[in-house]
Amino acid sequence: MPSPASGPRSGNRKVAVAGVALSDCGRVDEATPYALHAQAARRALADSGLDRSVIDGFASAGLGTLAPVEVAEYLGLRPTWVDSTSVGGATWEVMAAHAADAIAAGHADAVLLVYGSTARADLKARRRTANLSFGARGPLQFEVPYGHTLIAKYAMAARRHMHQYGTTAEQLAQVAVQARANAAANPDALYRDPITVDDVLAGPMIADPFTKLHCCIRSDGGCAVLLVAEDHVPDLAKPPVWVLGSGTAVSHTTMSDWDDFTVSPAAVSGRLAFERAGVRPSEIDLAQIYDAFTYMTLVTLEDLGFCAKGEGGAFVEKGRLLRDGALPVNTDGGGLAACHPGMRGLFLLVEAVRQLRGEAGPDRQVHRPDGTLPHLAVASGTGGWFCSSGTVVLGRD
Repeated sequence: MPSPASGPRSGNRKVAVAGVALSDCGRVDEATPYALHAQAARRALADSGLDRSVIDGFASAGLGTLAPVEVAEYLGLRPTWVDSTSVGGATWEVMAAHAADAIAAGHADAVLLVYGSTARADLKARRRTANLSFGARGPLQFEVPYGHTLIAKYAMAARRHMHQYGTTAEQLAQVAVQARANAAANPDALYRDPITVDDVLAGPMIADPFTKLHCCIRSDGGCAVLLVAEDHVPDLAKPPVWVLGSGTAVSHTTMSDWDDFTVSPAAVSGRLAFERAGVRPSEIDLAQIYDAFTYMTLVTLEDLGFCAKGEGGAFVEKGRLLRDGALPVNTDGGGLAACHPGMRGLFLLVEAVRQLRGEAGPDRQVHRPDGTLPHLAVASGTGGWFCSSGTVVLGRD
């Protein structure tokens, strides 16, 4: 195959996920964030079967003064296409959309997305403190003086949904219970012991209505995803997973500019992603959804079209989100149980690809009702306090 730098590139190429990998995750006390980036990148490249020389695009955020320049230098890469978009948890789905567009247009051949964080270890070692907000500059200055913390914003939105649609704390707790059940079969998950709705409700209150188990865990970890043009597919070590469609959207910074607390920007990014992929939500076999808090999962399910607005509470009951449920969601345990080192969106793509490949293992692999492997998956990331959203639809041959 010609090197990426030789010859003209055609437009409108199909884009495949060539490799995915996790770094060491959970409790990682001896590694730096740079080391986790490198470990995940090496593993994803090995997973693809390609040589590192094919990589001409790089996307990274959250580390270094000149991200992604510093991380690319650490990895020994000299990309000719870069992306440092940073929109919180949705960053990686937005970056994947950008990378897929660049590859399709011929601006790059192989783009590596990589993330790593030692958020838990740094906090334990007192190298950093827990952040209550994103800052007090710009529009945020009008909310921060009143103690309007990050979690308070999510809690207010959840309370509005409960008031407007009758959603209950028990229904929100079901999201955490089913996430923990999915994590039970995942050896990489930080928390695997089962919990009950009563356990969730009885926990210490963090921000009404969220008790501790309504909130994501804090962990260390990293991961990487390699996207390539269809030209590279014959050289891959594993069957490709195709990027079928994507959508991005932003909403607000200040809560006063959020039109409706019960609608997230996933209502826009999801619609765009499904339209561009040419599929309907009813055709999706599994979903990986950003879950910093239980309400995020519930409202995103509504906004992606898996149930009507206001029906999320009823939808998450009766085990629908379990690996063998009607719509398996966060099959690795998600941010509520598996890992959450910060901007978790890239982990959603890794898990979706592994499930579509049939690599999740006998105890947690999703199957369709007829016993076959899943064909379609959606990964939807959320950033800020529902400020941004990126949704990617993936499929296999």
